[in-house]
Amino acid sequence: MNADDKPSLLHRVSPTQWVALGLSILAVIFVLENRTHVSVEFLLITLGSPMWLILLVMFVAGLVTGVLLTRRRHR
Repeated sequence: MNADDKPSLLHRVSPTQWVALGLSILAVIFVLENRTHVSVEFLLITLGSPMWLILLVMFVAGLVTGVLLTRRRHR
């Protein structure tokens, strides 16, 4: 390989970037397959929203809860 030769695009993409691309594709497929509107009741409030959005909100709530519970305390 000469100094002037550049690696192909496929060789410049790291495994982490491939995983990120794959997860992004799966996320888009998930959203496209879960576009139906659902009603969710919480206490006295009824919300109507696409199913993917409700699931995303629940995922973020769980993620934030996990981060808050496992965060190290600095002394």
